[in-house]
Parts: sequence; structure tokens; C-alpha cells
Amino acid sequence: MTFKEKINTLLEEALLEKPSVFLIDLKITDAFKVIVNLDGDNGVALQDCIDISRAIDANLDREEQDFSLEVASVGVGSPLKMVRQYKKNVGRTLIVKLATETIEAELVEANDNFIILSWKAREPKKLGKGKETVQKRQEIPYTEIKEAIVTVTF
Repeated sequence: MTFKEKINTLLEEALLEKPSVFLIDLKITDAFKVIVNLDGDNGVALQDCIDISRAIDANLDREEQDFSLEVASVGVGSPLKMVRQYKKNVGRTLIVKLATETIEAELVEANDNFIILSWKAREPKKLGKGKETVQKRQEIPYTEIKEAIVTVTF
């Protein structure tokens, strides 16, 4: 079993113990630096990162292969990569980049195939001069999303 296969197996086993936490990204560099990025349905606690780190570190032999290990949660402002991340962020505001436009809107629904965004926009009146505020709603398949980031408001 290769080093990467061992890491994958240990990581899968550790995540089975924490069903609300899921893997976003796993990188293993040529210098055997292991970088694990996690997210969770209810966020990721420091203890979750510690538990996952220990589950991997305790079952590998540094005499066999020297490595460094970094386990962290995805940061604020990190792009959404998985459908599960979209589902947990329903009700929050996203900045969604598409091929031709960027939309900042509320995520009102997320299923396995697409998201639905809702926002207000100023558009020219149908009759007469001036603009009016209209409620917009758009269904966007995941395949059309170049990048989506949750906006943070303080």
C-alpha cells in the first residue's frame, strides 16, 4: 500500500467517526507534506481537526516515511466546491461567478443538480422613464458555476 493510499484509508476511517464533517481537499506534496481541508454541516470545531490529525498521525510510522501533517477547516472566503457546501449555506448570500456575469444574491435552494438564487435589481420601467426595483430569481446548474463564495457580513 502506497503512502497516499494509507492516508486515504486512515482519513476515510476517521471521517466515518464524524458524519457531520466531510473532506474538501487532500493534497500530498512531493516532500510528503499532507494537507487536509475539512468542512462540516455545522462548521468544523478545533477538536474535529485534532481528532482527524491524531487518527492519521497515530497510525503512520515516521521511521517508514517522514511526513508533515496539516489538518484545517476551509477558510472564510474559500470557494464552495461540493454540493453539500451549497446545501449547508442555504439562506446566506453568495457571490457566484458565471461565464458571462457575476451575481451577488441569496441562496434560496440547493439540490443535487442546481442552485436557485434570489435578489433585487434595478431595471428600466416597462412604461415611462426611470427604473424600478424588481425581484429576480435564477436557477443555475452547478456545471455553469465558475466560482461561488459565501459573503461574510459583520
